[in-house]
Amino acid sequence: MAQTDLSRLHIERGSAHAASPRRRWPYLVALAVVLGGVGLLVASGNRPLAVETASVVLAYPSQSLTLLNATGYVVAQRKAAVASKATGRLEWLGVREGSVVKAGEVVARLENRDVTAARDRAGANVQLARATLEQVQAEAHNAEQEYRRALDLLAKGFISQSAVDGAEARLLKARAGVNAQNAAIVVGQAALREAEVALDATLIRAPFDGVILTKQANVGDVITPFAAAADSKGAVVTMADMGTLEVEADVSESSLAKVKPGQPCEIQLDALPGSRFLGEVARLVPTVDRAKATVIAKVRFLESDRRILPEMSAKVAFLERALKETERQPRLAVNPDTLAERGGQTVLFRAEKDAALAVPVQPGEKLGEVQAILGEVKPGDKVVLKPAAKLESGAKVSVAAKP
Repeated sequence: MAQTDLSRLHIERGSAHAASPRRRWPYLVALAVVLGGVGLLVASGNRPLAVETASVVLAYPSQSLTLLNATGYVVAQRKAAVASKATGRLEWLGVREGSVVKAGEVVARLENRDVTAARDRAGANVQLARATLEQVQAEAHNAEQEYRRALDLLAKGFISQSAVDGAEARLLKARAGVNAQNAAIVVGQAALREAEVALDATLIRAPFDGVILTKQANVGDVITPFAAAADSKGAVVTMADMGTLEVEADVSESSLAKVKPGQPCEIQLDALPGSRFLGEVARLVPTVDRAKATVIAKVRFLESDRRILPEMSAKVAFLERALKETERQPRLAVNPDTLAERGGQTVLFRAEKDAALAVPVQPGEKLGEVQAILGEVKPGDKVVLKPAAKLESGAKVSVAAKP
């Protein structure tokens, strides 16, 4: 009997274990899919919602009463380039830009020593003529006395008629001398007034109450009436009456029917964006600018403000009626598409950092294209535009970039 080799006998255990992973892999894949789906759901729940925003603004009630808007500039109706009709060198300048002057006030002076001397000579001539008048008046008085004595002597027969005639001739000549000297005084006085006018022409005065706007000349410059000479100046300063400021606004020819004299207006200046000024259409210039197809409307200010200056850019709103005092104050306003209903009340979603917070507001009247509101918001706040129905207070948001 052959002997059996037991060392060759063994159990194959690896084959059973190797088959096990092949049977489990479908379960592992399914588990991975489930876990991935859960992760996506969690991630999508934490992803910020992309939104667009609009700003809270200040709006004026006049926007709902505006019939027409126009642009223009502030101008002064009384404005002058102050000069002299005399020619001379500027010796003294007593004002600068912004100086307030009164009508008749001397703002500058030309060299006037020669004119002053001529005035003094004319005054001396008048004094000489008056002294000469006294002399001829004395001579005339003496001639009259002699003539009377001659008449008495003629009546008594002591002198001849020819002597009386001689005395009468001397009297007439003396009286003519008095008349001539009176005329000489009148001529001298006229010459004096002429010299005084020439002297006054060297004093440059303000023609009306106003403010100095610009300075065209300096001390030492030659001033001539028409600035005809080389390096000469025509005007010394330019001034304006600030009480006559008004806005010249260009009104389209096609919109002219919406504007009439006396119509209330509201004026906004680019330099003073936070202020609105009451105005009124003073008149319409009766001509059309053919190139621009516009008519100039002169709008005067109904209230004064020292900050208003000539040549400021202005916007004019032509209103359908005058504003009430309560309608002059600005109101908080938003785009109507930012309002939403949550829990039975109107809210805005204010974008703060990465979240949108619901703010209760009370809607007011429509002001043009915006809606007036009352609430705990301020101008410049960013609020969500067209908030989705699922958007709740505290939700994470990301502001979409504007194209």
